[in-house]
Amino acid sequence: MSRDLYRNAAIQEGNPKWEACIQRQELYEREDDIRSPFVRDYTRILHCTAYRRLKHKTQVFFAAKNDHICTRIEHVNHVASISYTISKYLGLNTELATAIATGHDLGHSPFGHEGEYILSEIAEEYLGDKFWHEGNSLRFVDKCETLTGPDGEEYNLNLTYAVRDGILLHCGEVDDKVLFPRNEHIDLCTVTDTGQYSPYTWEGCVVKIADKIAFLGRDIEDALHLNILTETQLNEFSRIIEKNRGAGLSNVNNTEIIHNLILDICKSSSPETGIRFSQSNLTLLKELREFSSTNIYNHERLKIFKRYARLIIESIFKTLKDAYRKERTLEFLQEKYLGIYPLLIKHYMEWLQKYANNHSLPDFKRSKRYKNVLLYDMLNERDYIQSIIDFISGMTDSFAIRIFNELTTF
Repeated sequence: MSRDLYRNAAIQEGNPKWEACIQRQELYEREDDIRSPFVRDYTRILHCTAYRRLKHKTQVFFAAKNDHICTRIEHVNHVASISYTISKYLGLNTELATAIATGHDLGHSPFGHEGEYILSEIAEEYLGDKFWHEGNSLRFVDKCETLTGPDGEEYNLNLTYAVRDGILLHCGEVDDKVLFPRNEHIDLCTVTDTGQYSPYTWEGCVVKIADKIAFLGRDIEDALHLNILTETQLNEFSRIIEKNRGAGLSNVNNTEIIHNLILDICKSSSPETGIRFSQSNLTLLKELREFSSTNIYNHERLKIFKRYARLIIESIFKTLKDAYRKERTLEFLQEKYLGIYPLLIKHYMEWLQKYANNHSLPDFKRSKRYKNVLLYDMLNERDYIQSIIDFISGMTDSFAIRIFNELTTF
């Protein structure tokens, strides 16, 4: 049974925001295409390489050998499922919510938030800018990711405004007690922080709160599964659960936590009061987050791997940065580094071949099939630094470790 409270606010034809929401850069059309604009976005996200790489990117526990520990792709699918359920019940556009949720972490770095912190430090030092995964997700769907069109040529994803907006402003770690969509249609490229604006649509607000629901319960479940919590920590967790029985929580597992929070959102939200939790579940979320921050995210075993992740990312960055020779950079990489670091240099040169211009290597021509935007001018060292950050941010944990092993093997 659906409350259908938001039916008139859903992003669909007739909504005052509809035309703005479906705006996109020019994209080929098929005469027999049966998909809506947002389903088309969903499939474009699903088929891009950044989505595939999420299965080997950290959620919380780095490069886990255990097949049942959550990775970034599982988190994305949790957010999509939660977003669909809430949107369906409230009468919102499930196609839009699912597309946003599926694409929301495409720009996440290897090694989870630790990788994000490290790349942000590098960006601040060398570019005077910061790296944040929400902004990088928009950068990837706007400028880096491509798909092959019917003519065999590669184009940028060119997603709709509503999906791009939801991806950029999705962060569930921002402590909003209630969410309303903003009214202004803004240039998304001017946004500098995930908490700067609310999403443009109710569907984007649902994804933002679904992101919060998805990670807390699963992170705790993984910690329990890996047996990393002490008896004292387990007792503390039990006290939190017992204290919040009145919030509807009866069992300690991820599905129960998610089910309870979804029901609470659906019962507590309305167009007048916004997308929100009840006060009892806000308290539960706050306590679970504090517990996770103290006992899981700062666990000693994770601290060891964080130091390892820093060594990996900084080593890859420095190796490539030191190779800069303006327009002769590609020649230098080929002549001096390719024989020593074949895996790293092969893949990095392929990245530059697709996105860079102004180089002097005669046999390094950009394929005519590439119709994506050029991102880097090799005469500009700032562009070159940005290319390294982009390249590293797209790596999986496992690929970054392979590259590091190549750098440290003689």
